[in-house]
Amino acid sequence: MNLVNRSMIHGNLSRDKEEIRQRMATVRICVCGDEGAGKSSLITSLVKDVFVTTKIQPTLPQITIPPSIGTPENVTTTIVDTSALPQERANLNKEIRKSNVILLVYSDHYSYERVALFWMPHFRSLGVNVPVVLCANKSDQNSSTSTDQVVEDEMLPVMSEFKEIDSCIRTSAREHHNINEVFFLCQKAVTDPIAPLFDSKDSSLKPACVSALQRIFYLCDRDQDGYLSDREIHDFQVKCFGKPLSELDLSNIKSSIQRHVPESVTDKGITQTGFMHLNKLFAEKGRHETIWLILRTFHYTDSLSLQSSFLTPKFEVPANSSAELSPAGYRFFVDLFLLHDKDNDGGLSPTELSTLFAPTPGLPSQWQENDFPSCTVRNDAGYITLQGWLAQWSMTTFTSHRTTLAYLAYLGFDSSPSSLPSSSTTTSTLKALTTTKPRKRPARSHRRRTPFVSRNVLQAFILGAPHSGKSSLLSTFLSRPSPPSTTYSPSLQPRTAVNTVELPGGKQVTLILSELGDHEPAILDNAAKLHQCDILLYTYDSGDAESFHYIVTLREKYTHLDDLPVLFVATKADKDRVRQDCEEQPEEYASRLGVRKPVHVSVAWGSVAELFVQVAEVGLNPGSAFPKGEGEEDGEGEGWMGCQPAIPNMK
Repeated sequence: MNLVNRSMIHGNLSRDKEEIRQRMATVRICVCGDEGAGKSSLITSLVKDVFVTTKIQPTLPQITIPPSIGTPENVTTTIVDTSALPQERANLNKEIRKSNVILLVYSDHYSYERVALFWMPHFRSLGVNVPVVLCANKSDQNSSTSTDQVVEDEMLPVMSEFKEIDSCIRTSAREHHNINEVFFLCQKAVTDPIAPLFDSKDSSLKPACVSALQRIFYLCDRDQDGYLSDREIHDFQVKCFGKPLSELDLSNIKSSIQRHVPESVTDKGITQTGFMHLNKLFAEKGRHETIWLILRTFHYTDSLSLQSSFLTPKFEVPANSSAELSPAGYRFFVDLFLLHDKDNDGGLSPTELSTLFAPTPGLPSQWQENDFPSCTVRNDAGYITLQGWLAQWSMTTFTSHRTTLAYLAYLGFDSSPSSLPSSSTTTSTLKALTTTKPRKRPARSHRRRTPFVSRNVLQAFILGAPHSGKSSLLSTFLSRPSPPSTTYSPSLQPRTAVNTVELPGGKQVTLILSELGDHEPAILDNAAKLHQCDILLYTYDSGDAESFHYIVTLREKYTHLDDLPVLFVATKADKDRVRQDCEEQPEEYASRLGVRKPVHVSVAWGSVAELFVQVAEVGLNPGSAFPKGEGEEDGEGEGWMGCQPAIPNMK
């Protein structure tokens, strides 16, 4: 055996470039060790590719090896020779601090003892935290001692004492033995470090590595049956390594797993336990560059977190536009729902949701704030339906497209088998989103000429006095029974409901209804929040004489609300209507503003669903719903909406 890795002693170091990840611009190797250990001879033998018999200078100048010469692609290697003489200590310390890997060379018993007694403590005293490659040089002078014995007697004891030592290797500059390999080990210690992946003391993969590999298994298990089938393994192989796996290679992989974990390989394929054990074998055999290639193909960083550019790629939403799911995005979420609805009951149970979100940090925080799944459509068992699932993601994309992009990445939108490792996959989640045409909001004198809005997601704020039926409208919107009027409970926190509305002609629109609760003043003063709103829904209790006065006072306080389309809604129309205690009655008030008269509804009537259709229609064609400004005529700008029949007065 010629070299030893912290994870396992082995004698053959693969240098297949397809298993080296192109990731770091420069590897800076600081070559340290006692005088006479052969540091300069190692460097010279690497550069000259032959042992130099003539006398060489005690300390060589810095050498830079470009990427094309036996180094990982896109990695420039700088090798710095040092002196152990006391008068050179300041320069030695400076070079150690500048390096990102240390090659520590010894050649006899004395210099070996100095590894533990001086060199490793000295590195620690400088506060550096870089991998160390330990090199037993001049093996030609001790040919009677086998490599196995050197490993057992010298290397393993010092490796167990100092965790910084990444790997060890035995070399000879005179015989040009393992010269390229020792510097390759230094490069690999930086580009593909073992420390984040494997705990050699426990002989186990580290928790962060386990978590990442479990997520990768989940994404590659396309049918979510708990096994990687031969087809799924083939797709995984092509995605990570860019080449197919032969039947013989696949058989060998399964046999290797079965020898250690027999139950992990079945006719269905390889279990997650088997997949984890395979990667553990890679680490134990010093093939951790293979694990890194897998991890980096799935966009993991050196700290085993997902790349920020992958989770939140640059996606610009133009002014007055909004983000929506593209057809590809809708299809992805439809397929995800159907895949995890294991019992085919049309809803995702808590267990099914937990499995679906397994490769993510959990439910988006925005969903939790909106009391998911209560904020969307559920079946009789309380499980979110496909309609509610798509509406929920449409709302998330509308209000926080970065959240949707991150979860598309977590859930594997870019993990199709055809996605070969390349920089282009970093932004492939952008295919799931699109932006709408800018929404035009002209000056007040022309806003009633506002053209049709080309959008599929609309948001309405519901404003009104306490007990005016706002919460009941939200419940009815989600086809849920409203609480009895005798059990009134005011909404303190904002509440949101999202559902799909089908318009005449078959067009479907996702409508977001938001009740602001005690946050109403802050939201109405927030220009950014109001900018997301397409229509204001003013509700009042037609049986409460004081109810409409709240709306009048609110509009007087927040005059900028006139910049938004409005729709007045008289709730509880199944009860006796009373005269409102205002100078103008609601119908007169609406007429003066130049908007349609209040729509009278009751949650006790099935026809209340027509209200939400009208809300969506106003949001798509808002021209006639803007309160009339100075100098505007009543009929100015009325077009498509002006020809629509209003919901009849239900009283």
